[in-house]
Amino acid sequence: MKYENEMKIEFSSKSQNESFARVVIASFVAQLDPTLEELSDIKTAVSEAVTNAIIHGYEEYDGKVYMYCKITDNKVYIEIKDFGKGIGDIDKAREPLFTSKPELERSGMGFTVMETFMDEVEVESKVGVGSKIIMRKKLESLEKL
Repeated sequence: MKYENEMKIEFSSKSQNESFARVVIASFVAQLDPTLEELSDIKTAVSEAVTNAIIHGYEEYDGKVYMYCKITDNKVYIEIKDFGKGIGDIDKAREPLFTSKPELERSGMGFTVMETFMDEVEVESKVGVGSKIIMRKKLESLEKL
């Protein structure tokens, strides 16, 4: 029997909501009984994607960040979307240590962190329209069942 569940949430593009997004994703994914490491990986990747939307997507402007998550058996699918300024050069943005905000002492490791902790990371973006980060992770802890 196939197990499926999904959720969708939107929140203001305020830095305080980054921790809110982490708690929401952890609570939702917890129903799969992941290991602490798997849960930490997912929370960290979501944190990076949400922070990118807030800091780079909207900069100093208010907007909404959208988070969607779908669980199918032991696979987690996550989308983080904004309607901010978009990414001009996705390949450049994905390079380790690249940051468009050096004055904020950003490390430029956001996409690298997401790619390290998730099995797949896709980036869709259009300048002036916004960005969508798609992340997938297969929970190994469930394969033992």
